[in-house]
Amino acid sequence: MDALDKLIDQSGFAGLIWQNLVMFGIGGLLIYLAVVKKYEPLLLIPIGFGAILANLPLAKMGAGAEGGVLWFVYRLGIETKFLPPVIFLGIGAFTDFRPLLSRPITFLLGAAAQFGIFVAAMGAYAIFSIMQKGATDLELMRQAASVGIIGGADGPTTIFVASQLAPDLLGAVAVAAYSYMALVPVIQPPIMKALTSDAERAIDMPMAKPVSRTAVVLFPITVAVLASLFIPACAPLLGMLMFGNLLRESGVTDRLGKTAGGPLINIVTIFLGLVVGATMAGATFLRAETIFILILGAIAFSCSTFGGVIFAKLLNVFLPEGKKINPCIGAAGVSAVPMAARVVQDFVAKETDGKVNPLMVAMGPNVAGVIGSAVAAGVFLALFG
Repeated sequence: MDALDKLIDQSGFAGLIWQNLVMFGIGGLLIYLAVVKKYEPLLLIPIGFGAILANLPLAKMGAGAEGGVLWFVYRLGIETKFLPPVIFLGIGAFTDFRPLLSRPITFLLGAAAQFGIFVAAMGAYAIFSIMQKGATDLELMRQAASVGIIGGADGPTTIFVASQLAPDLLGAVAVAAYSYMALVPVIQPPIMKALTSDAERAIDMPMAKPVSRTAVVLFPITVAVLASLFIPACAPLLGMLMFGNLLRESGVTDRLGKTAGGPLINIVTIFLGLVVGATMAGATFLRAETIFILILGAIAFSCSTFGGVIFAKLLNVFLPEGKKINPCIGAAGVSAVPMAARVVQDFVAKETDGKVNPLMVAMGPNVAGVIGSAVAAGVFLALFG
């Protein structure tokens, strides 16, 4: 009987608290959204299960449980800033920059769609300054930057910034970023419909001129060098993104490109998702700041969509007839690749009864958004790191 009592005392059941149970529910919800609704399953399943593991008492499966499996992954993959750049390497290996190069003006739409990053950062600074009276300006700015970057709709970039500027917010901002990436088909169409007219949605952009092989090979090299010289802090993300793209476009490294864009990114995604979930211990995740982060994340994402569409409409004021842009492609300027471009395609095709299909055009601002979010991350790290 004494042995049984000892076994019960040493079991996880004895250490369960209400926060653990709530986090089991949140982890289960993320897995439900991934399995049933098919929202970002490659990420939400590892994150959801990681959150469940992190809240098992005495199991040492949280990112903060020294000596545990996921603690090692966190130390080696997140604290060393290793995993997010490797994800960018894989993204570069399967990203085609030709739609962007064929219409360089869409670079501006990708930049405009980062508007939500700075709106949310300012909102987070104002809210946290009220909630955290004893925090310094630098601490508040670091937290605000970590929340604002959610507006880029780029999970690895969000993790990269938050892990350096506000590690205690990592779980909340990562969940917000990936959740809103998954909700692109829900959030963006109403905004596009509200901001554009039937005539604007019916603008059909002709096929762009072909891009030379020389251009697609020189592009990743040029962008990596120039962007990193201007903002060195963006080099880990942007440099790896462009290296992956060079592997794809060089024509002589097919095996390396397929590895980076296939097995390697899959392996890293598993560990990245698990360790993000492992930061979601109930005691630190269930607090008022998390609610504000989720709200600000939704605002950031909506404002980024707004910025892209409105800037496209503004450009049309100056563009001649026959050269005008379908404003809806501005919504694809967020860096959720290629989902945002597909959402624009589905929305416009539905609104025009299939007469306008801007998928390839929308890929221009979409891949520009990846570059834009990496540059924004570099700016935040340079200012507050």
